[in-house]
Formats: sequence, C-alpha cells, structure tokens
Amino acid sequence: MAKILITSGPTRQYLDPVRYLTNGSSGVMGSALAQAALQAGHQVVMVSGPVRVRYPSGVKLLEVETTQEMLEACLAEFPNCDGLIGAAAPCDYQPAAVAAQKLKKTGEPLLLKLIETPDIVATLGKKKRLNQWTVGFALESEDARFQAIGKLQRKLCDLVVVNGVGAINSPHNEIEILNPAGEVVLAASGTKQKLAKQIIRVLDEQLLGPRSKTASATPSARPRKPQARI
Repeated sequence: MAKILITSGPTRQYLDPVRYLTNGSSGVMGSALAQAALQAGHQVVMVSGPVRVRYPSGVKLLEVETTQEMLEACLAEFPNCDGLIGAAAPCDYQPAAVAAQKLKKTGEPLLLKLIETPDIVATLGKKKRLNQWTVGFALESEDARFQAIGKLQRKLCDLVVVNGVGAINSPHNEIEILNPAGEVVLAASGTKQKLAKQIIRVLDEQLLGPRSKTASATPSARPRKPQARI
C-alpha cells in the first residue's frame, strides 16, 4: 500500500478582486484517480483547485485556489507520501500585478503583463527521495508524444500520461502513458473512471512493484515493459 498525493482541478490567478485567469479542468480525472487508488488499497491526499466534482470520502482533501497555494500544500504533504500524480491543470501564468480595485472599461485595449507560475510537478520532482516517484500529465494540442517526453525529462517524472484538449471538462479521455525511455506502456480510451483504474494498475506495476523489491531502483534502471493496448 502506498500513500499517494494527487493534484486535481484548475487554479485561479486573479487580475483584480473579481476577475481571474483559469481553465476548464473539471477535476473528474483527479476524482476518478482517487477512487481507483482507494480501491487498490492505497491512501490518498488530494490537493484540489476549485471544482464542482465530489471527491471520495476516504481521501484527505486540501482545497486551494492559486497555483502558489497548490504548490505550498504539495510541498507540505509530499515528504510524507510515496509519490505524486499531478493530474491538476494549474495556471501556467499569472498577472505581474493584481489590481487592488475592479478594472473599469476605458474604451482602450487592456494590456496584461503575465509571468510564469511555479511548476509544481518539476519542483516536487527535484525534491523526491530515492524511493519516491512522480507521475505527470501532459495535455497537448500538437506533437503530443514529443511534447510529453520533453516534459517528462524536464520535470524528472517517472511516468507521464499524455492526453489531448478533448479531455477538458469531458467524461471521456484517450491517453498514452510513456516511461522515461519514451516507450508507450499503455494506450487506452474510455471513461475517465475506466482509465483511472488502468493508470493505477500501471503505476502499481511500473513504480510500486520495483520499489518494493529493491531500494536502488531508478526509472532508467527498471526493466522495460512491453507495450499494452486496451
């Protein structure tokens, strides 16, 4: 049994007291992953942005709003967890300055200066201990596999789940899971609940199994698994 930290949902980055940048992430996949992990006998710590979906009652739920808040919650919980599934879609950018009062129409274009938010998965990837692991999600609109492999390497992930923009706010998804060698260890489509079970199964086989047998296992040292298609 593992203790798994899961991030889920979007984050919000405020422009002024009432307006914010966000995205359409619903938290459905995060909730499905939590349920699948619980059913597999794992413990779950859920760090979630604002969503309407309900999470399973068995999780430890931490609700946040901004990307910085999500990062801080993850930094506090990750040392006590075996690994991370970064299923959230945190905002990549935030305003360089937040207006103290509601922005008014002036009849002129409004120019916003945006700066990058911290990368949660990459930050935790740099902090993981020998037997900890991180699984990232890559939602891409083009060259999905190529972009996902780059993210896996930059963020020091042990696996990455690749999906497209059609996954946003949808009950269904189509995914590939890639290992550090760039190999497809799972390709599947279906409801997010079905896919979550497949993801947890792959995680158990690829990450938890090798680590339970040897403390010296690393992503590059693990035996390669044959491609599985569902």
